[in-house]
Amino acid sequence: MTAQDAISLWDASAQEPDYRAPLDGDVSVDVAIVGGGFTGLSTALHCAEKGLSAHVIEAEQIGYGGSGRNVGLVNAALWLPPRKVREQLGDTYGPRFIKRFGKGPEYVFSLIEKHQIRCEVTRTGTIHAAHGPSGFADLQDRHKEWQRLGEPVDLLGRDEVSRLIGTDHFHGGLVDHRCGTINPMGYCRGLARAALGAGAKISTGLRATRLHRDGDLWKVETTKGVITAKAVVLGTNAYSDDLWPGLKRIYTIINYFQLATRPLGPEASYILPGRQGVWDTGQIMFNVRRDAYDRLLIGSMGKVMGHKDRGLSHRWARKQIARLFPKLGPVEFEEAWHGQIAMTPDHLPRIHELAPNLFTPIGYNGRGITTGTMFGETMAGLLTGMDRADLPLPMTEMSTVPAAPLMSRLYQSAFTANQLLKAI
Repeated sequence: MTAQDAISLWDASAQEPDYRAPLDGDVSVDVAIVGGGFTGLSTALHCAEKGLSAHVIEAEQIGYGGSGRNVGLVNAALWLPPRKVREQLGDTYGPRFIKRFGKGPEYVFSLIEKHQIRCEVTRTGTIHAAHGPSGFADLQDRHKEWQRLGEPVDLLGRDEVSRLIGTDHFHGGLVDHRCGTINPMGYCRGLARAALGAGAKISTGLRATRLHRDGDLWKVETTKGVITAKAVVLGTNAYSDDLWPGLKRIYTIINYFQLATRPLGPEASYILPGRQGVWDTGQIMFNVRRDAYDRLLIGSMGKVMGHKDRGLSHRWARKQIARLFPKLGPVEFEEAWHGQIAMTPDHLPRIHELAPNLFTPIGYNGRGITTGTMFGETMAGLLTGMDRADLPLPMTEMSTVPAAPLMSRLYQSAFTANQLLKAI
């Protein structure tokens, strides 16, 4: 694959090989899975390991959606602090969700090790950096909660965070030692390899066009054939289409963009020497990380406006790098891309049973790596007899957000304005 064809830096640089295969005629399976990202492939892997026949169908290529465009931060739990999770999920599901998803990174890393997935993994934590005094106050509150729960999360002052990141721009930070970074496309392709090795099937380049019941079975009609299944899992998250009515209107789409420099070499060694990923407390979130090849990746909410070599996002990225790391001097960019995040009104994910034996875990709110992986395991458990009372959060009915399309446009306008303001 040439860089020009790649959907992201990760697509071009992943060490795990791509996998593409057509659907070879009509098939019958236990579980049909729509979507070849973290959720779909984790579901296929865990189903196959439990003895179910599973078939993934992907309209484009493995990891084409958010999985291959992800920032690559393996974060624990949610954007929400534990207190708010408990308030919204209650005394039974709240603590359970916090505990299980606090172990999300550990589970991802265990799969990487078990299946020897080549994805540039680091396990040195992530840094939630305070963009200002108000952000630091929020981090202090979060730190108290994580300390009460006994989690390995440290609150650092400005000087300590400056040494970790290589800039004095931030007012302090929360270092979560449970976390790390990966090449997300490498991880996604590794999950595909593991799923195939466990006996699952994967077909790419075909789109599901119709989904309907036929007695006790489901028929998934595609552009290349029909899959008959006892159960169906829709693992499309922010890239859901009209396959199931109303599904793509239960969340607001938030775009998130990244630019990656060319490898910088030793002159960048003072930037994130531990290679932690950084995300900040700003209302319009910002991130920075250094990959295994000394590229600097920088991004924020919104779409790429222009091109990696020119345009608004290019100017924005150059300005931010100059502001944070003035010793670097001018940099050149290798890739620019954006992806979609499914944001729910309460910032919590969902598990919906849309109809008998038709499930979708959805609404990851920017936590796709851990949430998609763990929900894949949950789906396999659900399809092999798990008590629904043991789910990490309650099964809920689908509820649309009528203003979602308008809100997406308004957010995009605000994000573009933010790029304009910060590119000056």
